[in-house]
Amino acid sequence: MASRFFAELRASQVESACGPSSVAVLPVGAIEQHGPHLPLATDALVAEAVSKEVVATHDEDLWLLPTLSYGRSVEHTWAAGTLSLSTATFAAVLDDIGRSVAAAGIRRIVLVNGHGGNVSEIQTALRDLRLAYGLLTFSVNVFLPEEHDPAWAASETGLGIHGGAAETSLMLHLRPDLVDLSAAERRIPAQMADNVHARFGGSVAFGWLANDFGPEGYLGDPTLASAEAGASGFKSMVATLGDQLAEVARFDFPDSAR
Repeated sequence: MASRFFAELRASQVESACGPSSVAVLPVGAIEQHGPHLPLATDALVAEAVSKEVVATHDEDLWLLPTLSYGRSVEHTWAAGTLSLSTATFAAVLDDIGRSVAAAGIRRIVLVNGHGGNVSEIQTALRDLRLAYGLLTFSVNVFLPEEHDPAWAASETGLGIHGGAAETSLMLHLRPDLVDLSAAERRIPAQMADNVHARFGGSVAFGWLANDFGPEGYLGDPTLASAEAGASGFKSMVATLGDQLAEVARFDFPDSAR
Protein backbone atom coordinates (compact mmCIF):
# COMPACT_ATOMS: atom_id res chain seq x y z
CA MET A 1 0.00 0.00 0.00
CA ALA A 2 1.26 3.49 -0.87
CA SER A 3 2.15 5.87 1.94
CA ARG A 4 -0.85 7.48 3.60
CA PHE A 5 1.14 10.14 5.45
CA PHE A 6 -0.40 13.44 4.40
CA ALA A 7 2.77 15.45 5.04
CA GLU A 8 4.75 13.24 2.63
CA LEU A 9 2.61 14.36 -0.31
CA ARG A 10 3.86 17.10 -2.60
CA ALA A 11 1.50 20.04 -2.96
CA SER A 12 0.86 19.08 -6.57
CA GLN A 13 -0.36 15.66 -5.43
CA VAL A 14 -2.92 16.73 -2.84
CA GLU A 15 -5.80 17.43 -5.19
CA SER A 16 -5.54 14.08 -6.97
CA ALA A 17 -4.74 12.05 -3.85
CA CYS A 18 -7.35 13.46 -1.46
CA GLY A 19 -11.01 14.18 -1.92
CA PRO A 20 -14.47 14.05 -0.34
CA SER A 21 -14.11 10.34 0.49
CA SER A 22 -10.84 10.90 2.36
CA VAL A 23 -10.57 10.83 6.15
CA ALA A 24 -7.95 13.01 7.84
CA VAL A 25 -6.68 11.26 10.98
CA LEU A 26 -5.16 13.62 13.54
CA PRO A 27 -3.44 12.07 16.58
CA VAL A 28 -3.69 14.47 19.52
CA GLY A 29 -1.64 14.03 22.66
CA ALA A 30 0.11 16.06 25.33
CA ILE A 31 3.55 16.85 26.68
CA GLU A 32 3.15 16.56 30.44
CA GLN A 33 4.55 14.87 33.51
CA HIS A 34 3.68 11.18 33.89
CA GLY A 35 5.39 10.52 37.20
CA PRO A 36 9.04 9.57 37.62
CA HIS A 37 8.77 6.43 35.49
CA LEU A 38 7.24 7.55 32.16
CA PRO A 39 8.23 10.17 29.56
CA LEU A 40 6.52 13.51 29.04
CA ALA A 41 5.36 12.45 25.55
CA THR A 42 3.47 9.32 26.67
CA ASP A 43 0.02 10.46 25.46
CA ALA A 44 1.31 11.72 22.12
CA LEU A 45 3.37 8.58 21.50
CA VAL A 46 0.43 6.26 22.16
CA ALA A 47 -2.04 8.24 20.04
CA GLU A 48 0.44 8.42 17.18
CA ALA A 49 1.41 4.75 17.29
CA VAL A 50 -2.18 3.47 17.25
CA SER A 51 -3.19 5.89 14.48
CA LYS A 52 -0.14 5.11 12.37
CA GLU A 53 -0.71 1.36 12.58
CA VAL A 54 -4.36 1.63 11.56
CA VAL A 55 -3.71 4.00 8.65
CA ALA A 56 -0.89 1.77 7.39
CA THR A 57 -2.89 -1.47 7.51
CA HIS A 58 -6.44 -0.55 6.48
CA ASP A 59 -7.93 -0.08 3.04
CA GLU A 60 -10.13 2.94 3.74
CA ASP A 61 -9.11 6.32 2.29
CA LEU A 62 -7.31 7.38 5.47
CA TRP A 63 -4.64 10.08 5.67
CA LEU A 64 -2.44 10.46 8.74
CA LEU A 65 -1.80 14.07 9.70
CA PRO A 66 1.29 15.02 11.74
CA THR A 67 0.66 14.48 15.44
CA LEU A 68 -0.50 17.44 17.50
CA SER A 69 1.72 16.65 20.46
CA TYR A 70 0.70 19.64 22.55
CA GLY A 71 -2.65 19.63 24.34
CA ARG A 72 -4.47 21.19 27.25
CA SER A 73 -2.57 20.00 30.32
CA VAL A 74 -3.41 22.61 32.96
CA GLU A 75 -3.70 19.90 35.62
CA HIS A 76 0.01 19.21 35.16
CA THR A 77 1.50 22.69 34.77
CA TRP A 78 2.86 22.61 38.32
CA ALA A 79 5.44 20.08 37.12
CA ALA A 80 8.65 20.82 35.26
CA GLY A 81 8.54 19.78 31.62
CA THR A 82 4.80 20.11 31.06
CA LEU A 83 4.10 22.11 27.88
CA SER A 84 0.42 23.07 27.94
CA LEU A 85 -1.67 25.09 25.52
CA SER A 86 -4.31 27.39 26.94
CA THR A 87 -7.94 26.55 26.23
CA ALA A 88 -8.15 29.40 23.70
CA THR A 89 -4.92 28.43 21.94
CA PHE A 90 -5.88 24.76 21.76
CA ALA A 91 -9.25 25.67 20.26
CA ALA A 92 -7.59 28.02 17.77
CA VAL A 93 -5.08 25.37 16.68
CA LEU A 94 -7.84 22.82 16.10
CA ASP A 95 -9.79 25.44 14.15
CA ASP A 96 -6.79 26.25 11.95
CA ILE A 97 -6.13 22.57 11.25
CA GLY A 98 -9.80 21.97 10.43
CA ARG A 99 -9.91 24.94 8.08
CA SER A 100 -6.77 23.72 6.31
CA VAL A 101 -8.08 20.17 5.98
CA ALA A 102 -11.31 21.45 4.44
CA ALA A 103 -9.31 23.62 2.02
CA ALA A 104 -7.46 20.48 0.87
CA GLY A 105 -10.78 19.02 -0.28
CA ILE A 106 -11.08 16.49 2.55
CA ARG A 107 -14.56 16.15 4.04
CA ARG A 108 -13.96 14.07 7.19
CA ILE A 109 -11.58 14.59 10.10
CA VAL A 110 -11.08 12.34 13.12
CA LEU A 111 -9.22 13.48 16.23
CA VAL A 112 -7.58 10.43 17.81
CA ASN A 113 -7.02 11.62 21.36
CA GLY A 114 -4.57 10.17 23.87
CA HIS A 115 -5.01 12.67 26.74
CA GLY A 116 -7.99 12.89 29.08
CA GLY A 117 -7.52 16.62 29.61
CA ASN A 118 -8.27 17.24 25.92
CA VAL A 119 -11.67 15.55 25.86
CA SER A 120 -14.02 18.44 26.65
CA GLU A 121 -12.23 20.88 24.35
CA ILE A 122 -12.24 18.37 21.49
CA GLN A 123 -15.97 17.79 21.92
CA THR A 124 -16.56 21.52 21.59
CA ALA A 125 -14.29 21.71 18.55
CA LEU A 126 -16.23 19.00 16.70
CA ARG A 127 -19.35 21.13 16.49
CA ASP A 128 -17.45 24.37 15.85
CA LEU A 129 -15.57 22.81 12.91
CA ARG A 130 -18.78 21.33 11.56
CA LEU A 131 -20.43 24.74 11.64
CA ALA A 132 -17.50 26.75 10.30
CA TYR A 133 -16.25 24.52 7.49
CA GLY A 134 -18.94 21.92 6.79
CA LEU A 135 -16.62 19.11 7.81
CA LEU A 136 -17.87 15.80 9.14
CA THR A 137 -16.08 15.74 12.48
CA PHE A 138 -15.33 12.88 14.86
CA SER A 139 -13.24 12.06 17.93
CA VAL A 140 -11.95 8.81 19.39
CA ASN A 141 -10.21 8.37 22.74
CA VAL A 142 -7.48 5.73 22.70
CA PHE A 143 -7.23 4.78 26.35
CA LEU A 144 -6.53 1.19 27.38
CA PRO A 145 -9.20 0.33 29.98
CA GLU A 146 -8.35 -1.00 33.40
CA GLU A 147 -10.54 -4.02 32.60
CA HIS A 148 -7.95 -5.17 30.06
CA ASP A 149 -6.24 -6.99 32.95
CA PRO A 150 -8.07 -8.35 36.03
CA ALA A 151 -5.01 -7.67 38.19
CA TRP A 152 -5.11 -4.00 37.24
CA ALA A 153 -8.81 -3.72 38.03
CA ALA A 154 -8.35 -5.33 41.43
CA SER A 155 -5.39 -3.17 42.40
CA GLU A 156 -6.28 0.18 40.83
CA THR A 157 -10.03 0.24 41.72
CA GLY A 158 -10.86 2.61 38.86
CA LEU A 159 -8.11 5.08 39.77
CA GLY A 160 -5.37 4.03 37.34
CA ILE A 161 -5.94 7.03 35.10
CA HIS A 162 -2.49 8.59 34.78
CA GLY A 163 0.81 6.75 34.75
CA GLY A 164 -0.75 3.53 35.99
CA ALA A 165 -0.56 -0.05 34.78
CA ALA A 166 -2.18 0.58 31.39
CA GLU A 167 -0.04 3.49 30.23
CA THR A 168 3.11 1.92 31.63
CA SER A 169 2.39 -1.37 29.86
CA LEU A 170 1.78 0.40 26.57
CA MET A 171 5.05 2.29 26.87
CA LEU A 172 6.93 -0.90 27.81
CA HIS A 173 5.66 -2.27 24.50
CA LEU A 174 6.16 0.84 22.36
CA ARG A 175 9.22 2.53 23.88
CA PRO A 176 10.75 0.49 26.69
CA ASP A 177 13.88 2.63 26.47
CA LEU A 178 11.88 5.55 27.91
CA VAL A 179 10.47 3.68 30.94
CA ASP A 180 12.12 3.46 34.37
CA LEU A 181 10.23 0.79 36.30
CA SER A 182 12.63 1.11 39.22
CA ALA A 183 10.96 4.45 39.99
CA ALA A 184 7.40 3.05 39.87
CA GLU A 185 5.28 2.50 42.99
CA ARG A 186 1.60 1.93 43.68
CA ARG A 187 -0.28 5.21 44.06
CA ILE A 188 -3.95 4.69 44.96
CA PRO A 189 -5.54 7.29 47.31
CA ALA A 190 -7.36 5.25 49.94
CA GLN A 191 -9.86 8.01 50.70
CA MET A 192 -11.25 7.79 47.13
CA ALA A 193 -11.17 4.06 46.52
CA ASP A 194 -14.62 3.39 48.02
CA ASN A 195 -16.42 6.39 46.53
CA VAL A 196 -19.43 5.55 44.39
CA HIS A 197 -20.25 8.97 42.91
CA ALA A 198 -17.34 11.39 43.50
CA ARG A 199 -14.76 9.40 41.56
CA PHE A 200 -13.30 9.29 38.08
CA GLY A 201 -16.11 8.23 35.78
CA GLY A 202 -18.68 8.70 38.55
CA SER A 203 -21.83 10.81 38.51
CA VAL A 204 -20.21 13.66 40.49
CA ALA A 205 -17.52 15.57 38.63
CA PHE A 206 -14.76 17.40 40.49
CA GLY A 207 -11.92 19.70 39.56
CA TRP A 208 -8.46 18.37 40.23
CA LEU A 209 -4.76 18.88 39.67
CA ALA A 210 -2.46 15.89 39.39
CA ASN A 211 -0.50 16.87 42.50
CA ASP A 212 -3.71 16.80 44.55
CA PHE A 213 -3.01 13.06 44.77
CA GLY A 214 0.62 13.32 45.79
CA PRO A 215 3.79 15.20 44.89
CA GLU A 216 4.73 12.81 42.08
CA GLY A 217 1.48 13.45 40.22
CA TYR A 218 0.47 10.00 39.03
CA LEU A 219 -2.39 7.61 39.83
CA GLY A 220 -2.45 3.85 39.51
CA ASP A 221 -0.26 0.82 40.02
CA PRO A 222 2.53 0.79 37.43
CA THR A 223 4.26 -2.05 39.29
CA LEU A 224 1.78 -4.40 37.59
CA ALA A 225 2.80 -3.29 34.09
CA SER A 226 4.39 -5.59 31.54
CA ALA A 227 5.41 -5.40 27.90
CA GLU A 228 3.25 -8.45 27.19
CA ALA A 229 0.14 -6.72 28.54
CA GLY A 230 1.10 -3.63 26.55
CA ALA A 231 1.41 -5.62 23.32
CA SER A 232 -1.96 -7.27 23.88
CA GLY A 233 -3.56 -3.94 24.73
CA PHE A 234 -2.05 -2.22 21.72
CA LYS A 235 -3.35 -4.94 19.41
CA SER A 236 -6.84 -4.52 20.87
CA MET A 237 -6.68 -0.73 20.53
CA VAL A 238 -5.61 -1.00 16.88
CA ALA A 239 -8.47 -3.40 16.11
CA THR A 240 -11.00 -1.11 17.78
CA LEU A 241 -9.73 2.05 16.09
CA GLY A 242 -9.72 0.23 12.76
CA ASP A 243 -13.39 -0.64 13.16
CA GLN A 244 -14.18 2.91 14.27
CA LEU A 245 -12.43 4.54 11.32
CA ALA A 246 -14.06 2.14 8.87
CA GLU A 247 -17.44 3.29 10.12
CA VAL A 248 -16.38 6.94 10.04
CA ALA A 249 -15.37 6.52 6.40
CA ARG A 250 -18.95 5.42 5.61
CA PHE A 251 -20.71 7.91 7.86
CA ASP A 252 -22.90 10.65 6.45
CA PHE A 253 -26.03 12.58 7.35
CA PRO A 254 -29.29 12.25 5.43
CA ASP A 255 -29.44 14.12 2.12
CA SER A 256 -31.61 16.77 3.73
CA ALA A 257 -28.89 17.66 6.24
CA ARG A 258 -26.57 20.63 5.85
